[in-house]
Amino acid sequence: MPQLTESANLPNPPFNTTGLVFNDTTIRQTIHVTATSPHIRLRISNAFGTTDLPITAVTIARPFGGIPGIPAIEPSTLKTLTFSGSPSFTIPNGALAVSDPVDFDIQAGTELSISIFLASGQTTNDITSHPGSRTTSWFTFGNQVKAANLTGSALQNVAHWFFISTLDAWVPKTERTVAFVGDSITDGRGSDTDKNNRWPDLLFARVHASPDPSLNTLAFANQAAGGNRILADGLGPNALGRFDRDVLSQPGVSYVVVFEGVNDIGVADPTQEAQQAIGDAVIGALKQFIVRAHAASLPIFAATITPFSAPGFNAAIQAYSSPVREATRQRVNSFIRTSGEFDGVIDFDAVVHNTTAPSQLRDDFNSGDFLHPNVAGYTAMAKAFPIELFKQFQGGVDGWA
Repeated sequence: MPQLTESANLPNPPFNTTGLVFNDTTIRQTIHVTATSPHIRLRISNAFGTTDLPITAVTIARPFGGIPGIPAIEPSTLKTLTFSGSPSFTIPNGALAVSDPVDFDIQAGTELSISIFLASGQTTNDITSHPGSRTTSWFTFGNQVKAANLTGSALQNVAHWFFISTLDAWVPKTERTVAFVGDSITDGRGSDTDKNNRWPDLLFARVHASPDPSLNTLAFANQAAGGNRILADGLGPNALGRFDRDVLSQPGVSYVVVFEGVNDIGVADPTQEAQQAIGDAVIGALKQFIVRAHAASLPIFAATITPFSAPGFNAAIQAYSSPVREATRQRVNSFIRTSGEFDGVIDFDAVVHNTTAPSQLRDDFNSGDFLHPNVAGYTAMAKAFPIELFKQFQGGVDGWA
């Protein structure tokens, strides 16, 4: 999911100077593929750039040994991408570019390496990225998009993605995509870098292990961002504002999963008045997601908000901790569970909460900040997801449901 890059997430010098980023730089990044296809195309985003993004060259290849997050590729698999017939393309500020289709066999559950060269860089420090990649990216000077391994004395790596947005894959019309709208929990905070063990990754592995072709052909689009809120911009645009871009306009989406609200509640003041207002607003926004998904004939499933308080509601340990905020969480979760307005409910709260202290995560599921689950917690969430919903609603819903 593209978002504005915070200053702390920009590349380090010499790849970042005042008013110029990635000058004469090759960026090599790895993504986890969730569809099987012989034809693909890549979307590159300049959604948050304030100047043109001049792309000089782009290649794709399989990473060496199929390993995520490494700077080496298998050269025999390398393909050059073109944009409107040209290997280079300048993307205006706020826009994206879609590559021409290319014949390249991808397999669901494997990795793809993407190399981008910017000869003149981007003349701004406001650039588009996804900081929570949980996957290592590499960059070095010079045009090395066809190199078997990136080299150079300035070679660096970070766990962020830059400019890449979406991989489109040609698949039969019977195959479907699940779009996930979420925050840092769905983005995988607390998971392991280069391991693809966010909870949607683990759910993907589960459905693809099924012998049922209505499950093992599902593709996943993880449209989550750390710090994201439903109602207000922050780290990325608010979820209501990006719903069209990240869900409704994406090709092949057949299901929507919404797991948001923790940051709306946690950022609002811990007063009765403020929490009453934010709880009402979050519930109203969730109803808007339902209306907009159903208008596109998409079934929509909601996950309950997981605990975010430290023992004793100690805000010095976890800033969101508050008995008033906890009451709001419970109120929103009650709406999700009992309103009957969603087509399905995933009760993640029931899976990960501490049974003796329901405002807290289970000790064995706590990543350490009392907000984000660890890999054990994400594994339990993926295991508890009611995958029968995908079969129940594979025909979509009535547009006026």
